[in-house]
Amino acid sequence: MLGKTVSIATLVAITAATDVEKNRPVTKVINTLKDMLKQMEKEAEEDEAIFEKMACWCETNDREKTKSIADAEARIKSLTTFVEEATANSARLNTEIKNLEKEVTKNQDALDKATGIRQKELAEFNAEEKDMLQSISALKSAVTVLSKHNSFLQTPASHLQTVQLSLSRVMEQHEDLLKGVLTRSERKAALAFVQAPGFDSEPTFKQNYAPQSSEIFGILRQMKESFEANLAQSQKDESNAQKAYDELKAAKEEEIAAGQAQIDAKTDELANTDEKNAQAKQDIIDTKASLSADEEFLAMLKEKCAMTDGEWEQRQKTRALEMEACSKALAILSGEIGRASCRERV
Repeated sequence: MLGKTVSIATLVAITAATDVEKNRPVTKVINTLKDMLKQMEKEAEEDEAIFEKMACWCETNDREKTKSIADAEARIKSLTTFVEEATANSARLNTEIKNLEKEVTKNQDALDKATGIRQKELAEFNAEEKDMLQSISALKSAVTVLSKHNSFLQTPASHLQTVQLSLSRVMEQHEDLLKGVLTRSERKAALAFVQAPGFDSEPTFKQNYAPQSSEIFGILRQMKESFEANLAQSQKDESNAQKAYDELKAAKEEEIAAGQAQIDAKTDELANTDEKNAQAKQDIIDTKASLSADEEFLAMLKEKCAMTDGEWEQRQKTRALEMEACSKALAILSGEIGRASCRERV
C-alpha cells in the first residue's frame, strides 16, 4: 500500500512537472517549430505532386509538339515535291494537248482538202460521164442508122444529116480524145464528111461520098467502141478514186477520233492535276502556319518548363534550408529543456 502511494505521488509529481513544462515559453516555441516542420513536410509533398504533374505536362506536350513539328516539316517537304512534280506534269500535259490539237487540226484539214478534191473530181466525172454517154448514144444511133443501109445512096438525106451533126458535135467535144483514136487519114475523112454541104440539096454529094460510106461507118464504130472503153476506164478510175477516198476518210476520221479522245483524257488529267496542285499549295500554306504555331508553342513550353524547373529547384533548396534551420533550432531548444529538467530534479 505504501509502495502504491509512492507510485501515485511520483506520477502526480511527474504530471505536475509536465504541465509546468508545457506552460514554459520554450516549450511553446518547440511545439511551434514541430508544427512548422510538419507543415513544411506537408507542403513539400504537395509541391512535389504538383511538380510531377507539371513535369508530366511538359514532357507530354514537348513530345507531342516535337512530333507534330517533325510531321509538319516532312509533310511540307512531301507537298513541295508533289507541287514541283504536278507543275511539271501540268506543263507537259499542256504541251501534249496543244500538239494533239495541232495533229487533229492537221488531220481535219487533210480530210477537208481530200473531200474538196473528191467532190470536185466527182463533179467533173459526172459531167464527163454524162457527156460521154450522150456522145456514145449519138454514135450508137449513127452506127445503127448506117448499118441499116449498104451505102449513103440508100440512106435517107435526113438520116445522113443527123449522122453528120452527131459526128460533128462529137469531134468538136472530144477533139483531144480523138487524137489518139483516129489516124490522120481517118480524121481527114471524118472532117470532110461533117463539112460536106447538105445531102438533100444536090444528089451528086451522095454519089461523091458513096465510096466512103463504109469508111465513115468504120470510123463511127471505132469512135463508139473507143468511147465505150474510155468510159469504162473512167468509171473504173472513179470507183478506185472513191474507194481510196473512203479509205482515207475512214483512216483520218479514226485518227481524229483517237486524237480527240486523247485530248479529252489529257484535259481531264490536266484539270485533276491542277486541282490537286492548287490544293497542295494551300496545304503547304496551312501546314506552315500550323508549324509556326507549334514552334512558337514549343519555344514557350520549353521556356516555361525550364523556369518551372528552376523555381522548383530553388524552392527545394530554400525549403531544405528552412527545415534544416528549424530542426537545428528544435534540437537546441529540446536540449535546453532537458538540461533544465535535470537541474530541477536535482
